[in-house]
Amino acid sequence: MRDTASGPFVVTLVVDLPITKLDALDVIAFASDSSVEHPGTAYPRVGLAPNVWAEVQIPKFADPPPLAIDVCSDASWQAAAAQARLLDAALTRYGWVVRHPRPDESA
Repeated sequence: MRDTASGPFVVTLVVDLPITKLDALDVIAFASDSSVEHPGTAYPRVGLAPNVWAEVQIPKFADPPPLAIDVCSDASWQAAAAQARLLDAALTRYGWVVRHPRPDESA
């Protein structure tokens, strides 16, 4: 979790799945009844609510999972946390096991 004045408020969800970034974004979009924004760019994301979106961070080359889903908000940490809980529940319904790293654990 990071919340700085210069950037968005972020809540990170972690998933231990061998899945590509594009496939993960598609599943997140489907589970949240949304769509992938900015597909084909370096910064694709899924809009979850006004001023809240999800980004996927994948492991570096040859590293095993996990992948990180950053739920970001320009509005507040509370908005990011609320949408992270909803996304967690939606992904769990589709069989994903989502965990929440400790604040000192990097994803």
